[in-house]
Amino acid sequence: MKIISYNVNGIRAAITKGFIEWLQQANPDVICLQEIKATEEQIPVNDITAAGYPYQYYYPATKKGYSGVAILSKIKPNNVVYGTGIQHMDFEGRNLRADFDDCSVMSLYLPSGTNIERLDHKFMFMDDFQTYINELKLTIPNLIICGDYNICHEAIDIHDPVRNKTVSGFLPAERAWLDGFMKSGFVDSFRHFNKDPHHYSWWSYRAGARGNNKGWRIDYNLVSDSLQHRLKRAVILPDAVHSDHCPVLVEIE
Repeated sequence: MKIISYNVNGIRAAITKGFIEWLQQANPDVICLQEIKATEEQIPVNDITAAGYPYQYYYPATKKGYSGVAILSKIKPNNVVYGTGIQHMDFEGRNLRADFDDCSVMSLYLPSGTNIERLDHKFMFMDDFQTYINELKLTIPNLIICGDYNICHEAIDIHDPVRNKTVSGFLPAERAWLDGFMKSGFVDSFRHFNKDPHHYSWWSYRAGARGNNKGWRIDYNLVSDSLQHRLKRAVILPDAVHSDHCPVLVEIE
């Protein structure tokens, strides 16, 4: 199974930049999208079906044009779960899960901490998400949590760790949470195969950051420890330019 996670920063804008044509070429079995910023009625679902993805699930935020996640699949899931059942997490459309025969794939869009209020919300979200996943693993042990975590795990994952040490996304407490979350039973699929620096999944639109590769690696495909032996490949796809993020891919035997 080939799975891609991609924060498209507005699916309608991404489509105008060739997202559907790219999707056909990339040809994942499942793609998890974040920040779709649209409702299903605003999305050309027929064009996406024609591209080979008849199974489409959208979970927009209550607020129009904001946040939202989706899963597009070639394979029909056995079950789809919208949200977590936790109200403060769900009204922003940040979590969607598709259960297949021997694994479950989740699209996650973790909040950013753009100000003190949002940072407090982010930490509450992270704590409640950890509890939710701990309980979910008791019944669904084979989880693949794909998404924009809005956190760089280690210094190797950010172009300037010194100047960004007080910036949300690279705060010690955020990094410690992500480290603990991984240690609770997940493998960072990209780092499983690649230990090198200078691999990023998001770049600011300012000052030519992408052209100069001054980025952050904040998009992950985290795979349950129980699936580690089935990991085949994991790569970042920086040549896809429909967003300020780029896709990240994992293949499971």
